[in-house]
Amino acid sequence: MNMEESQTRKRKRKKPKKKRAFKIIMGIIVLLILGVGAYAYSVWHSVEKTFTQTHEPLKRDVSEKRSEKVSFSDKDPISILLLGVDQRAGDRGRSDSLILMTVNPKDQSMKMVSIPRDTRTEIVGKGTTDKINHAYAFGGVDMAVNTVEKFLDVPVDYYVQVNMESFKDIVDAVGGVTVNNDLDFNYDGYSFKKGKLTLDGKEALAYSRMRKEDPRGDFGRQLRQRQIIEGVIDEGASVQSLANYGNILDAIGTNVRTNLTFDDMKQIQSNYKDARHNVEQLQVDGQGEKINGIYYYAVSDATRQELSTKLKDHLNVK
Repeated sequence: MNMEESQTRKRKRKKPKKKRAFKIIMGIIVLLILGVGAYAYSVWHSVEKTFTQTHEPLKRDVSEKRSEKVSFSDKDPISILLLGVDQRAGDRGRSDSLILMTVNPKDQSMKMVSIPRDTRTEIVGKGTTDKINHAYAFGGVDMAVNTVEKFLDVPVDYYVQVNMESFKDIVDAVGGVTVNNDLDFNYDGYSFKKGKLTLDGKEALAYSRMRKEDPRGDFGRQLRQRQIIEGVIDEGASVQSLANYGNILDAIGTNVRTNLTFDDMKQIQSNYKDARHNVEQLQVDGQGEKINGIYYYAVSDATRQELSTKLKDHLNVK
């Protein structure tokens, strides 16, 4: 074998390795919806270091609504609270996007509940009734998790918090995203027409923030936020080079916080990934009302009970 043939064979061996490496980076970025990934030694230590930086445990080890901690190896159903936080310099911000996701690997299914930010409920630990997104502003992620648990009467095992103000960095790191827009609107100096749009980071942030011009209100905004996250997955999976992996990891380390460890993520990737093929979106039905001139989204006890029952069945808890 001559030198040229040897070098050609080496290049062929290296290419699949790079492709697998990039998929695991993007898979972990969007682990909240269980993206697909494969591990690669070439970026292992960088990925591990990044997710050591993102790890922030809750003040409690196990939810009071659990008798014991869930086991990934036993494929116990789990719940993950996704918080999109509008955080800016000098301000903790509010959780303007709240999505509770339950994952049952045994029947390979997921359920996602988008909770409107104006939902009126008890703020656990504050002793008041207020908009649910104020829980994060009052007491950070711990109060937000406890409040969602109380509202839906189900355990919240894990959380993933994304700083939406800087999420544009992740979008730019993957070269922008493509979405299918179903509503003509203008927001923050940008014009968004119906149809397929390719957005950079700043455009994606504006696209995901608009609420008042959408007749669906929070539900429309939550839909656009999910589109942006899905767009990040699609763009990441299609890139054939590791050229930007450093920028992607920097964006994750700065903008994502979770009580999941790197080992937890690896086990979820191994044991739960097939659930992503069967996703059911659950809506929190309610109606707007004003109390002392302040707008709230009112959800009846019957609606909460119905949602709670569905989620408990999916989590195999009583």
